[in-house]
Amino acid sequence: MKRARPNPLPALGLLLLGALPGLWTLLLRREAAAETETPEPRDWGHSPEARSEPGGGRQKTFRALLAADREELDEPAAGSPVERGIFWSRELEEQVPRGFSAEEAAAWLSAARTARVSSLERGGCGRSSNRLARLSDGSRACVRYGINPEQIQGEALSYHLAGVLGMQERLPPMALALVEARGRRWEPVREELRGSPWAEGAVVSLTRWVDNLTTVVAPAPWGSEASAGRRLQPLSAGELGGLPRSQLVELVQWSDLILFDYLTANFDRLVSNLFSLQWDPRVMRRATSNLLRAPDGGLVFMDNEAGLVHGYRLLSMWDPYNEPLLRSVCVFREGTARRVAELHRRRSAAAELRRRYRAREPLWARLGFLSERQAELLQARVDFVHRHIAHCRAQAAVL
Repeated sequence: MKRARPNPLPALGLLLLGALPGLWTLLLRREAAAETETPEPRDWGHSPEARSEPGGGRQKTFRALLAADREELDEPAAGSPVERGIFWSRELEEQVPRGFSAEEAAAWLSAARTARVSSLERGGCGRSSNRLARLSDGSRACVRYGINPEQIQGEALSYHLAGVLGMQERLPPMALALVEARGRRWEPVREELRGSPWAEGAVVSLTRWVDNLTTVVAPAPWGSEASAGRRLQPLSAGELGGLPRSQLVELVQWSDLILFDYLTANFDRLVSNLFSLQWDPRVMRRATSNLLRAPDGGLVFMDNEAGLVHGYRLLSMWDPYNEPLLRSVCVFREGTARRVAELHRRRSAAAELRRRYRAREPLWARLGFLSERQAELLQARVDFVHRHIAHCRAQAAVL
């Protein structure tokens, strides 16, 4: 008696079902990209006057950045840009633009939490469900309404994790707000709220709007090397000599960005561009998603709602790109490495994030915190970064 051949259709259906979260994510990202393809200029400071298991895998390294156009007018940096083999020099770190200072951020957050919303405008803030708000104190903010609450939760937690890591000055100030059409805060825009997709009682994020920012395009060699799939060794200190100071200052910020995106599992920046190379070989020649540059050269890490909660749910899809990207970086800010070491030694990543989040965000309980499993994942990623830094230190010692 012949056995019936198995029907492949159910298995195919399961495969397609498993791919839906990733495909849905890409569709959302394309909608946001369509909204911001030609981003409006944004502001850097409070006002014009106030601006003042490592190893292996397909890798993309800082060599791509180093191969960028070197026809800049500034002089090469004096002295070695790297100390003790793996840390950016103090002199170089002092030249990194300060970004949003703690005092400046605190002042804006205090004002934004009490200001009324004077108007809401479409466009300029990503998805069609988001709005650009003008507040009663004269400032503006992007108001983000998530497709689901985990996106707003991820935005808030990513912002406060950056504070734990000592790099919050690279992110625009962000606060949560409650949509209450009958409340005093939203009274001037009550009619606009009725025509919006926002649900009464929903939690939205208010992120400070900034002008005069420009897009950041990854250098062409980065895209070509990534698409070629070459395994490149991490950046060594010897390759930095003679580079213009402006490139070195930018590299300091890139090292923090790549580490931050690995810890939060944020796939909506460099990682998604690397993923898209299989369909679009020119993607690395276009503006990098959710990354902008201030007139003084400071990088701004924008729109981090893919981090932590949403990103942790899609690790299997995006970590094949996120991990090799982290491994390609072997020069770090010493302060960042020190904080990672402390979080590793104390096994306190989630606890410190929770403490900071609860102390600084009045509406934290509306969205809650990480689940136990997500907290474990955060600590595991901190541990991985710590091991990677130790690996880089060991490699530098034998050179």
